Amino acid sequence: MSADYEYRVISLPRGTTRSDARRLLTEHAEYGRWELARVQISFGGARRVWLRRRIIRVERYPGRHLAQHGPPTGR
Repeated sequence: MSADYEYRVISLPRGTTRSDARRLLTEHAEYGRWELARVQISFGGARRVWLRRRIIRVERYPGRHLAQHGPPTGR
């Protein structure tokens, strides 16, 4: 099974300090579970940052339906 990711692109203007950029990216990593995928720095000094995170898909248990097994008992 291959991993599927969703991406988010953040543009940082030329005047953004390293500490501000680090703080922003750290918040995305800690609270949104994003990881750094790519950084592009333009000649003017602006930066574009690609973040990614794995898409978690829940697979159903095959053959386990309420109609087949009836409602759960209170045991």
